[in-house]
Amino acid sequence: MPRRAPRTVLDRMRTPSGIPGFLTTASVCALIAGLLSPLAPAAAAETATPQATAAANDHCGTQCSDILPPGQNGNATLAQILLNQAFGTQPEHAEDQLGPYADLAKGYPALTNATINTFFNDAAFGAPADQVASSLKPAGRGDVTIVRDKKTGVPHITGTTRYGTEFGAGYAAAQDRLWLMDVFRHVGRGQLTSFAGGAPSNQGLEQQFWRHAPYSEADLRAQIDNAVATNGERGQQALADVEAYLDGINSYIDASDRGRYFPGEYVLTGHKDSVTNAGTIEHFKITDLVALASVIGALFGSGGGGEVNNALSLLAAQEKYGVTEGTEVWESFRMRNDPEAVLTQRDGSFPYATKPADPQGAALPDAGSVEPEPLVYDRTGSATTTGATGASGAAVKAATSSARRGMSNALVVSGKHTASGHPVAAFGPQTGYFAPQLLLLQEIQGPGISARGASFAGLSMYVELGRGQDYAWSATTSGQDIIDSYAVELCQDDHHYLYRGTCTPMEKIEQKNAWKPTTADGTAAGSYTMRVWRTKYGPVEYRATVGGKKVAYTTLRSSFLHEADSIIGFQMLNDPDHVKGPDSFQKAVQHINYTFNWFYADAEHTAYYNSGDNPVRASGVDAEFPAWARPAYEWRGWDPVTNTADYTPPSAHPHSTDQDYYVSWNNKQARDYTTAPWGNGSVHRGNLLEDRVKKLVQQGGVTRAALVKAMADAALADLRAEDVLPKLLKVVTSSPVTDPAASAAVGRLQAWVAAGGKRTETAAGSKKYADADAIRILDAWWPLLVKAEFEPGLGSDLYTAVTANLPVDESPSAAHGPTGSHAGSSFQYGWWSYVDKDIRSVLGEQVKGPLARTYCGDGDLGACRDTLIGTLKQAAGKTAAQVYPGDDVCAAGDQWCADSINHRTLGGIKHGRISWQNRPTYQQVVEFTSHR
Repeated sequence: MPRRAPRTVLDRMRTPSGIPGFLTTASVCALIAGLLSPLAPAAAAETATPQATAAANDHCGTQCSDILPPGQNGNATLAQILLNQAFGTQPEHAEDQLGPYADLAKGYPALTNATINTFFNDAAFGAPADQVASSLKPAGRGDVTIVRDKKTGVPHITGTTRYGTEFGAGYAAAQDRLWLMDVFRHVGRGQLTSFAGGAPSNQGLEQQFWRHAPYSEADLRAQIDNAVATNGERGQQALADVEAYLDGINSYIDASDRGRYFPGEYVLTGHKDSVTNAGTIEHFKITDLVALASVIGALFGSGGGGEVNNALSLLAAQEKYGVTEGTEVWESFRMRNDPEAVLTQRDGSFPYATKPADPQGAALPDAGSVEPEPLVYDRTGSATTTGATGASGAAVKAATSSARRGMSNALVVSGKHTASGHPVAAFGPQTGYFAPQLLLLQEIQGPGISARGASFAGLSMYVELGRGQDYAWSATTSGQDIIDSYAVELCQDDHHYLYRGTCTPMEKIEQKNAWKPTTADGTAAGSYTMRVWRTKYGPVEYRATVGGKKVAYTTLRSSFLHEADSIIGFQMLNDPDHVKGPDSFQKAVQHINYTFNWFYADAEHTAYYNSGDNPVRASGVDAEFPAWARPAYEWRGWDPVTNTADYTPPSAHPHSTDQDYYVSWNNKQARDYTTAPWGNGSVHRGNLLEDRVKKLVQQGGVTRAALVKAMADAALADLRAEDVLPKLLKVVTSSPVTDPAASAAVGRLQAWVAAGGKRTETAAGSKKYADADAIRILDAWWPLLVKAEFEPGLGSDLYTAVTANLPVDESPSAAHGPTGSHAGSSFQYGWWSYVDKDIRSVLGEQVKGPLARTYCGDGDLGACRDTLIGTLKQAAGKTAAQVYPGDDVCAAGDQWCADSINHRTLGGIKHGRISWQNRPTYQQVVEFTSHR
């Protein structure tokens, strides 16, 4: 294990200038795109005598647990960064949750209720007297105390006034994540390169997110004013809470600057001088938090988009097969409402964004006319390199796809099926793996607030995912469509458009960035201007012609100009006087305008609600495709000044109480409820949870340990091996396999399937997979078999167009897609349902919602078998180095490393890789024993 340096010693150390460059430029960015320091103490004079925190009204006892790797401490002084880079020394509490988190991968088979906290933290309220590491009254205030526990360093914030409580929350957040918060406020403002360096990955990151939310300072301020003005007393309280929270952050900035224990990254990026202490760490202001919220919303809570790509694949299908058959083929691949899809809510129908019976207003582009709207202009210096322009291209693809980062899972079982008679839940968000982590843990106790859990750094005035006194809640990304594309007809020139009959100028929004080399980022000097043209229908995303007319395709998002609105819902979730049961929980999350699935458990009930401002579309408008920007096809009740509209009522959102069990892994929410991403078909990673939890419920007597074991087992499963490979092998073995190479490969694959199809080490820490050859073969075979199965029938143009809608694969080692490599989350986007349905059709098995045609071998079993065996032999012949070519983390051929989770550095502290698991980053395991 790395040595740990006591924070009190290192915080007083000073390091001379002229430090060798060791902090790579990509480290600040690699993070979210794949996307989105010691716990610096206050000055000694501010430290009070350690004392226990009084446990609030806690109805969970010892049966609430949580975990958030790598550790609570996300700040490091310059000295600590140097020690970490040179010797691997870790600041205190920087990675003490990483080991237990990683160990579950091999430890879960023997898990019992008594051993859960071997792999999780005790999430009870308060810190016992013998577990108090420090007690601080920030800035000498008498109305708030921050107690840190010995085991994890999590802050337990207790206030006697509301202001003091929120001041403490801000102060503690800055102690734990100041540098990260600063990075993200600059990402949200499109200013990352000027702040942290011009690495190509930094360029791509700021371009991706600023394109999504190109706000002026006035836009950011107006969002705060609107959220306050439209929410009465709660709005006023939210404003007061945010201002107190900001005061706490800024108080810590001042204290750490005076004491010279601020994060060392400020020195490495040229903002502070290590010798003279010259330079400034800018105070946070309220609009910074809106900018920060826009990044989090874009990453995890903005379903939709991709309408132009949908139009291109539809046109390719119609070109291949003709309009009627081509449309049928396209719809069968789109799977808007597949009858075999796993559902979170199994009963009822919730029609949303369904295919209209009589489509109206579609504005499909002319063939070959679509061009992405440029974002970057006036490049100089290092902004002109191939790496920089390549990063810009990747940013465009990430920003315009409907296959967004949609992660997180939830397993919730009603008390009717548990051993105790109380509901049990294991749930949490998959937010990726970063150093420091995007989330932070905290407990907040004060007037009107009583909660423990996780919050995004810089937005932690409330617990966003966690537990209250007698209830817990969590969320998964849902992905229903709240983003539409409109075709605005151009007039006069390329920057004027027709708005309700009047030729109207587009609004130009610009952000100019320049950078120069620093110790942290040696990228040569460069600069560019990001320019977005905004219309009343949103920012311009593409240019094209429709029926010969020049148009701009825009993107209108219901949460655009409303990034701050969700604060009211989170305020309610933290308020014990508001949340008293499932109904009040559902009312709280109805105030969250981002697209999430919300889950709830207390001692008696479970509940579910799908949130988001779902716009009411005009009759006949198909949400899958661009529509004309005309009043007849606008959202109903839409006000372009405020970007508000009529939204579907809460009763139209999937919601329920006390269903036998709930599972969610970004799968389809309910029948007739269309989600924007493709791939909600017969095989989805949600099936990995559904199959396991359903079996537990049928057996009865479910315990917390049993539910964690189900989650952990699914976290190691290769979805293809569990749900598709057996059918592929059924075709392959429909006749004797006589070829020696193919026969050997089949044998290895069959043995792996019989062993459970897991990607798991031979033993903890071995860094070698059991069934390594079979895993290598399937990883090599999948893309080959998909291409050979479908491209001959679809043709190259249509095959390529559909792969732009849905990537072929997302194995743990895949570097493509919205998640990227070394990110844990896997098997969300891929062609598994297509292969499954097609192969079952070839076998003559029943298929509900089949593809419009049969592709493998053109429907002939023998020809399909030949295709599969031919590609299997090709795959089996590939070496490990060919299948796993290596990257900046792993050597070529290292299979375990290619899959491994790597905490992408956002600062100077690095952590070791851990074995792959497909599970929430922050996770709770809860079972309440009583209720107020």
